[in-house]
Amino acid sequence: MRHPRNSNTATCTVPVATITNPAGSPGMISNRFPEYSEHDPLVPVWCATPGDGGYIHRFFDTSPFSPSGRYLALTRLPYEDRVPSPGDPAEVILVDLQEGSERVIAQSCGWDTQLGTQAQWGTDDTQLFFNDLDTDTWRPHGVKMNPQSGDRKDLDGTVYMVSPDGRFVASPSFLKMGLTQLGYGVITPPGQVPPNRWAPEDDGIFVTCTDTGKTELLVSLRTIVESAIPAIDPDAYREGDFYGFHVKWNCRGDRLMFVLRWVPHSGGKMKHDLITMNADGTDIRLAIPEAIWGKGGHHPNWTPDGDGITINLKLDGQTLRLASSNWDGDGLSPMTEAVVGSGHPTLHPNGRHIVTDVYLHEPLAFGDGTTPIRWIDLETGTEETLVRINNDPPFPGPKKERRIDPHPAWDRSFRWIAFNGCEAGTRKVYIADLQSKLQD
Repeated sequence: MRHPRNSNTATCTVPVATITNPAGSPGMISNRFPEYSEHDPLVPVWCATPGDGGYIHRFFDTSPFSPSGRYLALTRLPYEDRVPSPGDPAEVILVDLQEGSERVIAQSCGWDTQLGTQAQWGTDDTQLFFNDLDTDTWRPHGVKMNPQSGDRKDLDGTVYMVSPDGRFVASPSFLKMGLTQLGYGVITPPGQVPPNRWAPEDDGIFVTCTDTGKTELLVSLRTIVESAIPAIDPDAYREGDFYGFHVKWNCRGDRLMFVLRWVPHSGGKMKHDLITMNADGTDIRLAIPEAIWGKGGHHPNWTPDGDGITINLKLDGQTLRLASSNWDGDGLSPMTEAVVGSGHPTLHPNGRHIVTDVYLHEPLAFGDGTTPIRWIDLETGTEETLVRINNDPPFPGPKKERRIDPHPAWDRSFRWIAFNGCEAGTRKVYIADLQSKLQD
């Protein structure tokens, strides 16, 4: 399997002047979608799932909007009032934003409560990817589907993130993700998943070719721990085990970001290291070490140009800030001292604006189950609440595994966002048009 190599000449940004409505010309969102007007949003907002509920989109680092902008790919969970049971099927939903309709295009047992089936798009509206689970063997696998024709191809490996050219899928072990945090990966019966021992050679980052369906272990956890630059001190991690978590392509597909987790045998605090590497598994860099991340922080992401990292960090050990660095960790610093960090931040290609959400436990939550979708202007050091949305479900789960994170995610033109919310006690997905803020 060949993987793309680094290139310093490609560009990823979309000039604001070229932005168009992803569903056609402005105003082409179907009037079948009810407008959301609670708490007077600053921008137009619609509920894209006005049906029975249970809907979520994937995450803040991939777009649920199809490449043309016409469709949303979502997961509808089978129930919301209890913890999930192995083998229960969820539904993969296709929402037509022009027609104001939705349809079930697949059922899947390969889901969990936070990122669903990992439904996401390839290069055009005929390439949709998600996960499924063989309940005879309890082996998860990815699916490549044409949602228009229904044609599907089962992949050997699982789907965490599809490369920008649609040729490869990168993934950690979906069976083992949930060992470090409930709500992620797939749901299997107890005893099906053997835990890791220190940094194993048979777990790490898996890459699947979407044409052949074949998968390979691109780089093992052992190789990452032993080869990272700067070096990871093995003595600091002896009494525990490593696991993989988030894996993300940059926008060129020439570099991967990997969240490396370490779980101590004593049951104490989990440690995190942020790794980046070339798409072929070479040039492994320790970008954000535990010594920095461990002060407090969460949710790293690539910058839109593919060369930098954004992350929430307590660089001073006290205040959570929006921070950024180069892909190797060089130049790590706050993006602004004027506002605090929160939630799941993404930087707009204009380099000036950040959109992010807020956890219910974070100070910026309103205290009544509602939280803001924040619009942060790095140039002026100001912020506004785009939308105030409820994300407090009736049943958040005994370990918050059924919580609702809004996960605001851009469309590919960087004009629209989709986010999760809770209306009348059930999960819904909303879309907002940010054109007016970008014009400002």
